[in-house]
Amino acid sequence: MTSFVIAPPPQASLPVVGTDARFPVRRIYCVGRNYLAHVREMNEGADERDPPFFFQKPLDAIVHDGCKVPYPALTQSLHYEGEMVAAIGVGGARIRRDAAHAHVFGYGVGLDMTRRDLQTVAKDKGWPWEMGKAFDHSAPLGALARADEVGHRTDRVIELKVNGKVRQSSTIAHMTWSVSEIISKLSEQYRLEPGDVIMTGTPEGVGSVTVGDVIALTVTGLPPLKISIGEALSP
Repeated sequence: MTSFVIAPPPQASLPVVGTDARFPVRRIYCVGRNYLAHVREMNEGADERDPPFFFQKPLDAIVHDGCKVPYPALTQSLHYEGEMVAAIGVGGARIRRDAAHAHVFGYGVGLDMTRRDLQTVAKDKGWPWEMGKAFDHSAPLGALARADEVGHRTDRVIELKVNGKVRQSSTIAHMTWSVSEIISKLSEQYRLEPGDVIMTGTPEGVGSVTVGDVIALTVTGLPPLKISIGEALSP
């Protein structure tokens, strides 16, 4: 039996609809600029034909449905980004696009919480995005529905509300790169393994939230996610 000099962190995991067993999370990948209208609203001057690019969030950034996200330090501009999530159940490298769905265990929803002002600084200076994207509590994720039960539909509506008011509303069909294309491209850079979670990008309508706000995210046919923004943690 292996012993450790300090207690190892608990295994990050997500609930799965219809079972008490949980999905163990290995890595969290995020896709940048995957809805054309969002690219345009950010006015970044990006080439709209660019291939997808990826960044990651740490496992301990996961926040579960019904929980509170403390307002993070060092920002005056905390943004929500509602996304559909694909969870990998079968690993592989250089996965063909026409074979990608066979690697998907299930789908869920998630929030790519962003310190937008810090992300802007990172972009301007050519720094990595971690300071804006990979902070504590930055990855609220809902329960997963099995792909063999809900299918791989592209007509799902994605809708995000803040305090009951719709802020984001689109369909998965508006993604620039489909789930199959994302998996294929990502697996060129990394060998995907069971337990990997992919946040597939956000549509237009991103914006800021503050203490006391409630964010509710739905994608047709998938378990919903609701979190609230709490007071900043004490130093």
